[in-house]
Amino acid sequence: MKYAQLPCETKSRPLPFYLAMEEYLAGLQCDDELFFMWQVAPTVIFGRNQRIESEVDVDYCKSHGIQFFRRKSGGGCVYADGDNIMFSAIMPRSGDVSTMFSRYTQMVVDMLASLGFDACASGRNDVLVGGRKVSGNAVYMLPDKCIIHGTMLFDTNLQHMINAISPSGAKLDARGISSVKSRITTLRSNKPELDISEFKKYARHAFCGDEVFALTPSDVVGIYHRSLEYYHPSWIYGDSVSDTHSHVRRIEGVGEFRVCVSTRLDCIDNVSISGDYFPLADVDRLLLRPLRGCRYNPEAVAGRLAELATDTSAVIMSLTREAFVSLLFE
Repeated sequence: MKYAQLPCETKSRPLPFYLAMEEYLAGLQCDDELFFMWQVAPTVIFGRNQRIESEVDVDYCKSHGIQFFRRKSGGGCVYADGDNIMFSAIMPRSGDVSTMFSRYTQMVVDMLASLGFDACASGRNDVLVGGRKVSGNAVYMLPDKCIIHGTMLFDTNLQHMINAISPSGAKLDARGISSVKSRITTLRSNKPELDISEFKKYARHAFCGDEVFALTPSDVVGIYHRSLEYYHPSWIYGDSVSDTHSHVRRIEGVGEFRVCVSTRLDCIDNVSISGDYFPLADVDRLLLRPLRGCRYNPEAVAGRLAELATDTSAVIMSLTREAFVSLLFE
């Protein structure tokens, strides 16, 4: 693995730059595994399939100077600031998404354990220290590359984190947790003597040794132009369908889903799902649009999916066809 190094790393850039940097690196004709770390001003980052009004306290963010952006990977909503180190890894695709996810999170666990932390991987995408979350990760699959990125809570403004992110009651109830604060920790709270700069040097060497992939000023220009799409209001806020039937449901090992189904004359007119699940393909094209015009009952929906021979687990990670059908009905 090589460290992707910008020509000038002293300047902190807005979050869209780093998301675009991941895509830019993934688009290069390069078989190297790449890694880089970054930090941003206070920012909320929510998943591709999430509704901003369900996950982000926009008023709080605006009143406290906290930016918010949508990313292209699935998964949940996270908060980042100057003391929260973000990790990004770009790898050639090899094996399925679960295998690549597990390999990456184990690398993070091994690095933390070598520093003396009681670290372990948990669930689909979390890394825990002392039984509490210190890192959450998400994946964005491209035809021949895999982008995995996530948080590393070295230290952070917990008040901003708790108030800026609005997790749903369904998610908290499912985990038996009454607050965000009760399930997270920071590296600094576990090792107060640890310096953030020294930790970054250690993590870089653990992942990359002395290997460097040097970027040029022209690369920076290309990354900047790629980042502009992340600022567009239609990308940040998304589109909502009218909620004739709506509910929230969580499937263990798959994620939380907010389902909105609009019907006309007992037939499906439109379907929208949002949440922290992990899409493996185009959910709208392969799962949702084909249901338009179908009678709105479980038997009819199951029949439509069977006719199309739709493999739901190839579209949304670990989602069975039966579970998908049940999601559409309260």
